[in-house]
Amino acid sequence: MTSKIIRKVINTAKAPSAIGPYSQAVQVNHTLYISGQLGLDATTMEFVADDVCAQAKRALENMGHILKAAGSDYSKVIKTTVLLADMKDFGRVNEVRRRECEI
Repeated sequence: MTSKIIRKVINTAKAPSAIGPYSQAVQVNHTLYISGQLGLDATTMEFVADDVCAQAKRALENMGHILKAAGSDYSKVIKTTVLLADMKDFGRVNEVRRRECEI
């Protein structure tokens, strides 16, 4: 017996709209896949600042809005990937991630 796969597109106006031909997130059964997030303001679609920490904070806030729109939160996240332009920013960005994603 095969089970039916349930696929649901997740969108929220509280996070920046997708820049390309994809969704902010897609939920497949009980797994949520969130597209890459940048430190953009949802209203202006501009970076919130030149500072890597401010951008990381906003990207994580945007992910939080998407998680909430899907009926989830950071306590259920099991994997994230952060891409850095400069590895020297690792410690600072990791500290922002620790603060923003506290469970």
